[in-house]
Amino acid sequence: MTPTAPVAFAAASTADLAATLPWLVADIGGTNARFGWVEDPADAAAHRVREVRTLPVTGHATLADAASSYLAGLAEMAQAARRDWRPPRKAALAVATPITGDVVSFTNSPWSFSRQALQARLGLDALLVLNDFEALALSLPTLGSEQLRPISGLPRAEDTLAVLGPGTGLGVGAVTRAPTGWQALPGEGGHVTLAAADDFEAEILRLARRDFEHVSAERFLSGTGLPTLHRCVALALGQPAPELTPPEILQRGLDGSDAACSRSIDTFCAMLGGVAGNLALTLGARGGVFIGGGIVPRLGERFFASEFRARFEAKGRFRGYLQGVPTALITDTLAALRGTSLALGQHRGS
Repeated sequence: MTPTAPVAFAAASTADLAATLPWLVADIGGTNARFGWVEDPADAAAHRVREVRTLPVTGHATLADAASSYLAGLAEMAQAARRDWRPPRKAALAVATPITGDVVSFTNSPWSFSRQALQARLGLDALLVLNDFEALALSLPTLGSEQLRPISGLPRAEDTLAVLGPGTGLGVGAVTRAPTGWQALPGEGGHVTLAAADDFEAEILRLARRDFEHVSAERFLSGTGLPTLHRCVALALGQPAPELTPPEILQRGLDGSDAACSRSIDTFCAMLGGVAGNLALTLGARGGVFIGGGIVPRLGERFFASEFRARFEAKGRFRGYLQGVPTALITDTLAALRGTSLALGQHRGS
């Protein structure tokens, strides 16, 4: 089985979709695996996902075990309701890791799997595996104002659209116009080298380089990176640097009880804005840049009052270029699942 090619999508007929149903879809990160179900042709055509369940990665030894547990639960529900149960014919998995061959190993969790073996175990006609931010990017042109909160304007479903999201790691993806429709541009932009915009940021990067040969954006701008960012900020401020978990850093920073945690949040938002602006320039994402992931929503109004947008635009001679690029936070937690459904809807073959 060869790696999945980037996906361009166009409308498929309801009859064509019905012949391939039901579908299993999943969005699998370093911490949680979110599963969903598409059984009705009308849902498939509209990229709607039902029966969503979130399972902790630590709760199952393998992805196959987690998927089997989810499917067993659906079968039990159908039996209790005296409804017919059909196992999935196709599945699409959005995974938080690069996809380079049959074996998929996660960057920020112990799970790994063989695509061929998983397809055989679940009895699927076809298994589509996408990078998680490829799937999220596929959903971007379908998102409406009710699924977004503007940071500066609302993105437009035109030109190129980009997304980055701090969660367990830092994901990056994009879609652009192609003759066949929207074309996904998967990548690993979370691992680009992180740059400083002022002397303080230069100092915390210097401190981080004592421990890491390469300080990527993900080293600071992610759940796994927050403790590193906090430690370096505390040291740069001349304060104690206790080992804190990401939730502790966020709580102490948001309630104002810890100056280093508070400065860490401010630095996180500003540096994320710089990375987002770099992404917009690199891809020519004139339609807009979206923010996904699980961390930014936890920051609430602190994020919207932060330096994110100012740093996004702070690109010297290209400030005017970026002032015209909208940015928005994705508030729809099912967007990536809808992206996997959309990918299955246009998928041909196995």
